[in-house]
Amino acid sequence: MTVLAIDAGTTGVTAILIDADGQVAARGYREFPQLFPRSGWVEHDPERIWDAVLAACAEALAAGPRPTCVGITNQRETVVLWDRRTLAAPRPAIVWQDRRSADLCERLRSAGHEAEITARTGLRLDPYFSATKMAWLAAEEPQTWAGVRAGRTAIGTVDSYLAARLTGGRVHVTDPSNASRTLLYDLATGDWADDLCALFDVPRAALPEIVATNAVIGRTDPDAFLGLDLPVAALVGDQQSALFGQTCFTPGSSKCTYGTGSFVLANAGTTAPPPEAGLITTVGWRLDGQPTTYALEGSIFVTGAAVQWLRDGLGVIPAAAEIEPLAASVPDSGGVLFVPALTGLGAPDWDPYARGAVFGLTRGSTRAHLARATLDAIAFQVRDVTDAMTRCTGRPLTSLTVDGGAAVNDLLCQLQADQLDRPVRRPTITDTTALGAAYLAGLATGVWADLDEITDRWHLDREFTPTGVDGDRDVTHRRWRRAVTAVKEWAA
Repeated sequence: MTVLAIDAGTTGVTAILIDADGQVAARGYREFPQLFPRSGWVEHDPERIWDAVLAACAEALAAGPRPTCVGITNQRETVVLWDRRTLAAPRPAIVWQDRRSADLCERLRSAGHEAEITARTGLRLDPYFSATKMAWLAAEEPQTWAGVRAGRTAIGTVDSYLAARLTGGRVHVTDPSNASRTLLYDLATGDWADDLCALFDVPRAALPEIVATNAVIGRTDPDAFLGLDLPVAALVGDQQSALFGQTCFTPGSSKCTYGTGSFVLANAGTTAPPPEAGLITTVGWRLDGQPTTYALEGSIFVTGAAVQWLRDGLGVIPAAAEIEPLAASVPDSGGVLFVPALTGLGAPDWDPYARGAVFGLTRGSTRAHLARATLDAIAFQVRDVTDAMTRCTGRPLTSLTVDGGAAVNDLLCQLQADQLDRPVRRPTITDTTALGAAYLAGLATGVWADLDEITDRWHLDREFTPTGVDGDRDVTHRRWRRAVTAVKEWAA
């Protein structure tokens, strides 16, 4: 038996066929365009996301066996609107990186709403989260929002949109891992909160039904999806999916995914911990018929996106993979520090107004030093989050399991181990975001019997141990924190 996992990320869609042994049988990938209509705004055309899903799945299916079910994992807080009848989107999706609702958040904060919102949702009042984007649409695009109020237009995150497209519009659903990223989901009740919906001017009737993370929510429409009639058996946010794919099933187990941003999550068990130290509390997953599993998360907005910016924005590298040999061509960054706050700062600083900056340039600085500083910045930001987790939980990190596109970068993994002064462990399959969705769908349809069977399929590729070469790791980290303070003060 084989499971098709659709990983709809921020810059592209990966489709992976996972066999019963937990191995990759085939893979497909398609990028889709990033839209930047104004400074601080980030959008996607939903139709281009769907086109990328079809192309990536067709590529994987052409090279592998026919699957028995489908699992979906997705970029999370991105807001999509679509016509319930035609499935056409009336406007571009507003992406999780978008900062347009920063002033709205400030007004709600000044009105004294943040403490209660955080206590109930586990989240911060930040443009990152979905409801702030919905409130902006309600205020700034009343004609578009009229369709939502009238029930003609559905609203949801990318998982809900893809579930609708896959099933020919027959379902409007989401799961707790995605719902818990909206600022509209009450962790205590496990459901949408009417008063929070009212606060953000979101009609509850327009929101999707919340179902278990691994549940058969419908079947694919052959006319819509490559002639296939398959059960859609999992919906899960991408970072929670990676936590599941890394088999972090016991409280305290953790992972870091290097993607467009980087996200450190730790399994918090079946009791939601209070969000502290600049971290957030989120739902990890809710398996069908079982209690909810929660997670503590540190969300870093720009890591892989900084590499993409070096490639597309500056032309420093011709391809993302070129950053490793270029950065390795110099022994260190030559004093150059890059703070990639290109869409503000996430955990643990949470400043939507901060902007990126490069410090320490001299006549001797080269593009290699900038490349090295970019990898350093990723390692520094992950250390910031793991330090916050230690302060929050009182448990020092023993090791860090990594995945995502940049996890194949040996230099980055070594820099991370040196900066954390802890081992960094990389599995044989680094597409653990897609792997988690596959495991969840397979659990729902009998491909795998239980979590123990899934755990047996995790295999170590390589462990990176601290070299001790960077004896001044705390010194370099203090310089990094000075640079972070500078970009926050610049924006003030």
